[in-house]
This record gives sequence, structure tokens and C-alpha cells, in this order.
Amino acid sequence: MWIAAALQGLGLSAGLILAVGPQNAFILRQGLRHEHVGTVVAIAAFCDVMLILAGAFGLATLLNAQPALLGVAMWGGAAFLVCYALFALRRALDFRSSLAAAQSGVASRAAAAAAAWALALLNPHVYLDTVVLLGTVASSFADLHARAAFAAGASAVSILWFAGLGYGARLLAPIFAKPIAWRIVDLSVAAIMGTVAYSLVRAAREA
Repeated sequence: MWIAAALQGLGLSAGLILAVGPQNAFILRQGLRHEHVGTVVAIAAFCDVMLILAGAFGLATLLNAQPALLGVAMWGGAAFLVCYALFALRRALDFRSSLAAAQSGVASRAAAAAAAWALALLNPHVYLDTVVLLGTVASSFADLHARAAFAAGASAVSILWFAGLGYGARLLAPIFAKPIAWRIVDLSVAAIMGTVAYSLVRAAREA
């Protein structure tokens, strides 16, 4: 059960984090320029892990105390995932990618750190992904060990992704410069989101 929970956390977190957004574009740009990579990667990973844990344990505890709210959250999470999957599918079929957010330079470590904190904490989408969505899925595990395994799996993806994106940027850039690469990513995201949405609907109906 713990392994299954960890794998679900890995899959869901991977699907959420792979989308091209301002934070990923910023880290990619930092990696390409070899500019304070360790600082921005550490901040991004730390914030993600803390928010995932808050969602998995803080929000999950609140929802479990209110079974009706838990059901509403599961249905809401499923609806969000379906929408996410449809948007990913649309991107895959009608690809228009831009890394405009990664074009400007950041000279000092302090400025890079400030930008990393802002992108990690001031983006409402980050809270939807980590605290609300991942927390809601984690709350479907009554066993605390399984919930911890889910959070660990989701956190591992964040750490590995940000580190890989920052330090492996020069290797990844030629691949992800091709539209077909992002089409494949978005198709994978759509499949993962759809699968998890189905599992949430099933859990909500059985609750």
C-alpha cells in the first residue's frame, strides 16, 4: 500500500510539475546561464516540499474531520484534474510554446533568490497544485504511513525535477526546443491527470 501511495504521489506530482510555467522557465534560464543555480533550485524545492506537507497533513486533517467537505474536495479535485487534462491535451494538439519569462537576466544572488521566492510563493497556481490538489488526494489515504509515502513521492519529484531542470538545462534545452517534445509531455500529463481524476471520483462515490 505504501509503495502504491508513493507511486501515485510520484505520478501526480510529475504531471503537475512538468507544465511550462514561470517558475520552470526561470529555473531553466538560470541553468542555461549557470547563474546561482543552487540557490534557486534549493528555494523552489524547499517551498514545494513544505507546501506538499502542509497539504498532505494540515489540510487533510481538516477535511477528514468534516467528511462532507472531504467529498466536496474530492469532486472538486477531480473536476480540476479533468480541466487540467483537457488544457494539456489542447496544448498538445495546438502547440504554442514561449519561454518569454526566461529572457531577462538576474545579476546578483540576492535578486535571483528574491525572484525564486516570489515565483514559488506568490503564484496562486502553486497553492492549487500542492496544498489543495495534492493535499486532497493525500487525504484519501486513511493510513498516515500511506499518506506520508504519498507526500514523500510527490516531494521527491519536486526535488529531482528542479535539480534536473537547473543543472541539466544545457542538456535538456536542445530537446525541449522541439515542439514534439512538449507535445509528448502534454499528452503524458493529460493521461496522468485523467487517471487520477477517475480514482478521485471512485473514492468520492465509495465514501
